[in-house]
Amino acid sequence: MLPYVVQPGDTLLRIARRFHIHAAALLAANPRLSPAASIAPGLIVFIPEQNASCYCVQPGDTVLGVAERFSLSVQSLLAANPRLDPKRLVPGQLVTLPESEEGDRLSVVNAGAEYGPSELERDLAALEKSYPFLHVQTIGASVLGLPLYALRIGDGARKLHINAAMHANEWITTPLLMRFVEELAAAGARGGQLAGLDVRQALGEVTLWAVPLVNPDGAKLAQEGLQPDHPLYHELLQWNHGSRRFRRWKANARGVDLNDQFPAFWEEEVKRRAADGPGRRDYPGPAPLSEPEARALVDLTAAERFDMAIALHTKGQEIYWNYRGYEPPESEGLARAFGQASGYKPVKLSGSDAGYKDWFIYEYRKPGFTIELGSGVNPLALDCFEDVYDELMPLLVRAIRFLAGQ
Repeated sequence: MLPYVVQPGDTLLRIARRFHIHAAALLAANPRLSPAASIAPGLIVFIPEQNASCYCVQPGDTVLGVAERFSLSVQSLLAANPRLDPKRLVPGQLVTLPESEEGDRLSVVNAGAEYGPSELERDLAALEKSYPFLHVQTIGASVLGLPLYALRIGDGARKLHINAAMHANEWITTPLLMRFVEELAAAGARGGQLAGLDVRQALGEVTLWAVPLVNPDGAKLAQEGLQPDHPLYHELLQWNHGSRRFRRWKANARGVDLNDQFPAFWEEEVKRRAADGPGRRDYPGPAPLSEPEARALVDLTAAERFDMAIALHTKGQEIYWNYRGYEPPESEGLARAFGQASGYKPVKLSGSDAGYKDWFIYEYRKPGFTIELGSGVNPLALDCFEDVYDELMPLLVRAIRFLAGQ
């Protein structure tokens, strides 16, 4: 077996992804590891050895999944393995990996492990290089100084804004949004369609502004746990009731719930939450927009005057579309159309204030939506990524189609 020294930011899934092995195989080779515990930097783990040109089938693998993992087409994988039964892969069997073909689609966004600030920076750089019409800019910085990125694609006068990972343990919304951006850019580059949308025509009518990771400090905590060298170690430990496990953490690095930060009846939300102070969720902060992450979103929105805004959250498979009667008349019909596209339930929400969607509707009287993706327990398991994406993609296409007039 190959010894590997755990690096800062490593997790079980990140190590497995790096060495192209299943997490179950990594756990089997390291019985003292726990899938629920964070891994301390400096720890030595053992990587099951594999032939560089072969792959050992893991439980749950499919031909499509193996092909996507190694950026291969299914046709080239089957051609290299003529005796392989594509309908029944047997755990433990070796699959020959051919060299990537010229025509194989190389996917940038990989949701096979935790997706945080490092993965986002890497993928933004790769997408910007691959698609010159996609532009990335910094709109601010987090409490701990991590850059807050926005990407822009399209040249249209109508503007759609989508943000993700406002809540730390809902970080799966970041790769979901990034997957959509990549597929939209790829379809635009080749002059193709996405779910029936003429992408080039649409991007001539609509500009998409995406902020994929609103809460990078919180996402790192939720994914990696609290490390002793964290600049707010003692405060965070206290706010999290003495635990270094942060999987359930929703707030930013100062224990402020960013989706309770916006100036839309903020005082009512403070009364409703009745939070004692900073913590993993529901503390609205000392004042509206006290946190730099919320301020950056407000400044971007004020500068661009979006025609529609969508905030991606988890979970519930619901669409929230109203706010205290300030929403425009078309919002309810749009919510129903989004529901038909995704299978989600449009919900007329009450008893909630100070969220980004609330503020956007209140301030601009334009359609704003909070989409609660998936079902289960936060953080959603990565195993459900593809299913959730299949629900989200047609919903976002429908939003672009509406603004483009298609």
